[in-house]
Amino acid sequence: MATASSLLSEEKFLCSVCLEVFTEPVTTPCGHNFCSACIHKYWDGSAICQCPLCKRTFSQRPELHVNTFVSELAAELKTLVQIKASSDPPLPGTEAVLCDICSEMKGNAVKSCLTCLVSFCGVHLEPHQRVAALKSHTLLDPVNNLEDRMCKVHNKITELYCRTDQASVCVLCMKTHHKSHDVVPIEEEFEVVMAKKDETMANFKKMIQSRSEKMAEIESSVDVSQKEAEREKEASVQVFSDLISSLQRNQAELVEVIEERYRATEQKAHGFLTDLRMEVADLQSRSSQLEQLPQSEDHHQCVQTFQTLCSPLNKDWTNVGVHCHLSLQAVRGAVGLLKQNADEIVEELPEIKMKRMREHAVDLTFDPETANCSLIISQDGKTGGICRHRADSSLQSKEI
Repeated sequence: MATASSLLSEEKFLCSVCLEVFTEPVTTPCGHNFCSACIHKYWDGSAICQCPLCKRTFSQRPELHVNTFVSELAAELKTLVQIKASSDPPLPGTEAVLCDICSEMKGNAVKSCLTCLVSFCGVHLEPHQRVAALKSHTLLDPVNNLEDRMCKVHNKITELYCRTDQASVCVLCMKTHHKSHDVVPIEEEFEVVMAKKDETMANFKKMIQSRSEKMAEIESSVDVSQKEAEREKEASVQVFSDLISSLQRNQAELVEVIEERYRATEQKAHGFLTDLRMEVADLQSRSSQLEQLPQSEDHHQCVQTFQTLCSPLNKDWTNVGVHCHLSLQAVRGAVGLLKQNADEIVEELPEIKMKRMREHAVDLTFDPETANCSLIISQDGKTGGICRHRADSSLQSKEI
């Protein structure tokens, strides 16, 4: 028993007007089938009502109805074509080329026609294999952008190649713009290209090899740079850590020295205060005894007591004082100079300079009304450039 695919011959279900599988097929009185829209449009554009195939003329436009049998078979054929198009792998390099005629789900193109500038799937290519006038068309494997194969000036196929301008040209181009140029058939140039292919591939291989070696060299340099960066980072972190530890240790020792000096000064001051308090108490006692002398009737004892009370004290406090030598200006100056030198060296690094510039960057917008006439300001007002022509004109006007 015949299979459905063998019964549904694609060419039997193509409308001879649109060359697509029937859509709402109708049957004319002469027995031919057409898409309902196609036959009505054909008759609307013709003065007489006749069959597009057999040219049979009808005195009145027939009242046509959808042939449900043919319609169902056409729908089944479309389904089979879609399944086949989705299951059959496309030719190498033609994955993106689709049939230009398919109106619904587009199938993969199997050929492109340089004469029609259209790509066809297997179903819509059939007229080119059957109709004598279409068999002479130039077919090739599916390609995109067929219009690029046409001459933009003369709207003809570019069948020639101009070696002088290294461009594809048409026959009329050879007689006009490329008249004295070295022009050959595209097939001849293809043979030349194929002859140079092996040499070119060998050069490509050498270039690939040299670039691969350069890539390996760069990758090796990156590895070396990474290791060097790690060593440099480790050394920098270590020297700063040592500096921080040294500063912290010196800071602690300096604080301890200051505190020791203060304690020694404080202890010395306490000793002076003790001696002074004792002398003040002694002087107050002498003053009290001196006040009572007039009350004594023993003049002899009074004179001796007065001499004793007026005897000088043992210590002269005139030049005695507490002087605290706590200032360590030299140490602070040295540390400050160290910090300044380190900051200056770090700030000279290009990356740090750029970072500081970004920190102080501001959002500016140029005003075209006030900008110099030799400047070209962008539409957003964020960038500007010098127009050489305007600058030269401005200089000339100043000279005048």
